[in-house]
Amino acid sequence: MAKRDDILREDARFRILRLLSDNPEMSQREIASSVGISHGATNYLLKALVEKGHVKLANFQAAADKRRYAYVLTPRGLAAKAELTRKFLVRKRAEFDALQSEIEALEADMGDAKGDKV
Repeated sequence: MAKRDDILREDARFRILRLLSDNPEMSQREIASSVGISHGATNYLLKALVEKGHVKLANFQAAADKRRYAYVLTPRGLAAKAELTRKFLVRKRAEFDALQSEIEALEADMGDAKGDKV
């Protein structure tokens, strides 16, 4: 089960870094909503990304509320995003291939049962 949790966390980090590369001014609530995780999990992951040096905090100058921050990807964060993107693609392609094989098997079963292909 730990491996599944690790994959889910890695996917969340990937999605957060991807969002922040395009929208550094997103609030934690907006990030949580977009990624589909809780606000607390978002806060935890953002703190970890800051501690690892993948993201730095900067004041968001255009905000009326000067307490708002922008989450800016660092060069280390861009490299991490590239690696997470590669891993994400490998996993999703494997899932796609497995799903495609399952669909083909089901279509073959349906064809055998009906005498024709769906």
